[in-house]
Amino acid sequence: MIQVAHIKKSFGTLEVLKGIDVSIDKKEIVTIVGASGAGKTTLLQIIGTLMRPDGGAISVHGKDISQLNDRQLASFRNKEIGFVFQFHHLLPEFNALENICIPAYIARESKRAAEKRGYNLLEMLKLSDRADHKPSELSGGEQQRVAVARALINNPAVILADEPSGNLDSQNKNELHKLFFDLRDELDQTFVIVTHDKELAGMADRTLQMKDGRIVSGK
Repeated sequence: MIQVAHIKKSFGTLEVLKGIDVSIDKKEIVTIVGASGAGKTTLLQIIGTLMRPDGGAISVHGKDISQLNDRQLASFRNKEIGFVFQFHHLLPEFNALENICIPAYIARESKRAAEKRGYNLLEMLKLSDRADHKPSELSGGEQQRVAVARALINNPAVILADEPSGNLDSQNKNELHKLFFDLRDELDQTFVIVTHDKELAGMADRTLQMKDGRIVSGK
């Protein structure tokens, strides 16, 4: 599913990633842990094609993304990678259904087909009664589930999540963590999750421990 080979990344004289090698299988839930500054988010952004590495190669879903130009990367990212962030990043002027459908619209899917898929996801995530609600009318947990549905709308190969439960209370956090595993089982979804949450890391199929720009355990 994901093959990362000797990835390096520096910012000026600061070497953030020092030769990362890792493989992630389909339907696997992998967490990435480590102290702040270990390189976790940089690695996630490179896997997600949001940032290019200085060296090495990455293959996602059989595609060597290191060979794609910017336009090809944008198309690949839209169709094959879903993102979930700590602070939701929902557009306040749109309702829940519209927010969910945005990646499908970008992929030029018809409005009818996108909304049908969006409603199905809302039902799956127990949010069907919130379809017409703006983000300001949703709880934090509901906003994050809308963000998860948005990540799923194009049936991506992998969901990448950066501290997805870091802004939630204990109940919503536990519900979100359970949701990831339910989606893995129901949709054969793959997850790579950067987290400081020890409980979530303990639930994962595998945990990668990063330190000083290297993976030191969990390979």
